[in-house]
Amino acid sequence: MMRALRRISSIRRMGALLAGALLLGLLPAALSRAMAQDQNFGVKQLQGKVLGNNDAPLSEAIVYLQNSRTNDIKSYITEKDGAYHFAGLAADTDYTVWAAFKGKKSSTKTVSSFDTRKQVFIDLHIKE
Repeated sequence: MMRALRRISSIRRMGALLAGALLLGLLPAALSRAMAQDQNFGVKQLQGKVLGNNDAPLSEAIVYLQNSRTNDIKSYITEKDGAYHFAGLAADTDYTVWAAFKGKKSSTKTVSSFDTRKQVFIDLHIKE
């Protein structure tokens, strides 16, 4: 009887050791997955279309994106469907976006640092 109890106790200890080893083996994978998600935490994307009269897409319009911290301006020439795209925007920074086409300009729009969306969609309208 004592021998059986010792054996059961030994099996329990081995089970606990195996469970601990398994958890330690899974821990690095879980941590690396969490770190990968944190790396994308502070990044946003902005996309939209530049539209003219009757919401017709404007190809080759120029979209300007101004960083409020540095005042740097990036530009993008729209695709045939009027689409534009800016990636890698800092989530803790405000941006101003506007478009120009054949001497006309859209109103300015703001991408706020308080907007928690990772992907922001803004269409810009230019009256021709």
